[in-house]
Amino acid sequence: MVLMKKLLTASLVMGVALPTPALAQARLSAQSIIVNPAPADLSVSVRVDRDPTGAAVPVYRPGEDVSISATVNQDAYVYLFSVDASGDVTQILPNRLGGENFIKANTTAVFPPAGSNFRFTVDGENGLNKVLALASLTPLDLSQLSAFKSQQDQFATVTARGQEGLAQALSIVVNPVPPQSWTTNTAFFSVVPQTPVTTGSLFVGTNVSGATVFLAEQRLGTANATYSNLRPGTYPVRVQAAGQRDFTGTVTIRAGSVSNVNVDFAQAAQPAPVAQPGAATVLDLFRSLLGAVSGQVQDPARSAYDQKVGEWQRQGYALQSTRQTAMGYEGMLVKGASAVTVTVTRGVGRTLSVQVSETTQYRY
Repeated sequence: MVLMKKLLTASLVMGVALPTPALAQARLSAQSIIVNPAPADLSVSVRVDRDPTGAAVPVYRPGEDVSISATVNQDAYVYLFSVDASGDVTQILPNRLGGENFIKANTTAVFPPAGSNFRFTVDGENGLNKVLALASLTPLDLSQLSAFKSQQDQFATVTARGQEGLAQALSIVVNPVPPQSWTTNTAFFSVVPQTPVTTGSLFVGTNVSGATVFLAEQRLGTANATYSNLRPGTYPVRVQAAGQRDFTGTVTIRAGSVSNVNVDFAQAAQPAPVAQPGAATVLDLFRSLLGAVSGQVQDPARSAYDQKVGEWQRQGYALQSTRQTAMGYEGMLVKGASAVTVTVTRGVGRTLSVQVSETTQYRY
């Protein structure tokens, strides 16, 4: 299970006087929410993963994960809270998902712990966030501050609201504790808006299988698919299919949207053979190899290649690639675990050699 736990942005609230006995042992701080004015041998440091020094204010975007580490110089109980700009307070630790808050001296604990089945995800208003670590040599009673509402709740609900409300509640929590036995530390990070989408996508659809798409003469892959992370702009597009004349045109890629190119290939029409005594068979073969299309003559090697590829496509094979060689054409077709290579080579005396090799992989 993965739990998306909100980490909240912090608001800066200046210190105010509190009518509570806790003021003898705790005071508000614009930077650390609450601090212990009494000298103490106990110390705690809290850090977010993008700032191991604690001296900077790293940046996160909504949806990104953040981990928090805490270190103490004596065995202590550590309590973690975050406050966001809207005033919501989240108790990060302790929790019921592997959130043990007792830390041994001179060790660092990371939350969420390694291998845990939950994570903390940045989700809140843009602005400065504060994560407060409160360490105590003895366990603290948080019953007046937070509570697990049911057995199913994994994180406690905090009754305090805002930085001032949290400071007041914590002042009451630490009031019975000897002044030298608790201390605090605060980490900061900023939440900024998501980076605007700067790329677009392209969908190319065709009415034949195995067609190949080229954008700006760079091969994208097969048709009837969507290609993402394309830089916006206007590009030449070409769609190539066996036995068909290449489609060429232009397409405009726009950021944050999907551009569409639909190609409807028409079957190449073969002109009727001209009957001549004694030459009908030769003429049929000649026209077949030349692949006359709308009065234009194609490369005989390409026509022979397209015909042979078409035979395998009618058997259910899909064309994966076609490349032009120095002597002709070569392509590969795939059907399940079988692959077929078709090679057409020009020979001397205006001859063509058509070779087909088939490979099948078996699992044993």
